[in-house]
Amino acid sequence: MPVDTTGMTPRSRALAAAIRTVREEAGISGRELSKRLGMSHGTISHWETGRRVPTPEDVASLLTAAGVTGAEKRRLVELARHASEPNWLTVGIPGIPQQLAGAVECERSASAIHQWSPMLIPGLLQTTDYARALLKAGGLPPNEIETRAMVRIARRETITCKTPLRLHVLVGENALRDEIGSPEVMVDQLRHLLGLMARDNVTIQVVPPNVGWHPGVVGPFVMYDFPDAPSAVHFEHYSSGAFVVDTDDVHEYRHAVDWICKVALSPEATAELIGAIVESKEDLP
Repeated sequence: MPVDTTGMTPRSRALAAAIRTVREEAGISGRELSKRLGMSHGTISHWETGRRVPTPEDVASLLTAAGVTGAEKRRLVELARHASEPNWLTVGIPGIPQQLAGAVECERSASAIHQWSPMLIPGLLQTTDYARALLKAGGLPPNEIETRAMVRIARRETITCKTPLRLHVLVGENALRDEIGSPEVMVDQLRHLLGLMARDNVTIQVVPPNVGWHPGVVGPFVMYDFPDAPSAVHFEHYSSGAFVVDTDDVHEYRHAVDWICKVALSPEATAELIGAIVESKEDLP
């Protein structure tokens, strides 16, 4: 019998990723874990793909079998308790890594992503040095910088693999001109953008300044389209974030993407602008 995936939420995707990570870090195969829990291997597989949502009690049993205790166990059981809730809001720095897991799973599962990023190069387009420079500027400790940078770079596989998702990025011109790290880091980052634009599945359009009001002035957002579940919109701010799957809200943000496209440069003009900025930075003494 086919599994109903229409109820998949960003939170359930984050839970699925956490369950998979717990099992792998414990060095337990899916079949071994299913034996310990006294259930079918297919059930564990569905939990790890987000196609079925385990109960908090099931998650507690799984974590016990994998040797997970304390605060991490409480966090994941709580995540399971609310996994079926469609919208997801967190406030405060501790919530963001959990939502990052949800975003990563959304990227893995999406067929298309539409993103508006007015001030920064989006994560899926970042070079390793650019990502490190951003994280360092944010004041993270060195060990956490390296871990997060590697996670961010690993995410690029979704647009470079054999069956990549379609990525449409609208980025503010300031993101191209603002210096993150050093001039060399920025030149390398901009050249990386030009290389990605040669891919059929990647579209980048720059929104120049002084184009008047458009929905993007309210702030950045990411919209995920899935082949097996309703679309979702993600907002991430300095110390808070939210996933929204309400149909009306998603429709409004799809309309916002169309509106921002009207004030953005074409992909061809965007490539010309990026090339000109690269030349201007290389000419600096």
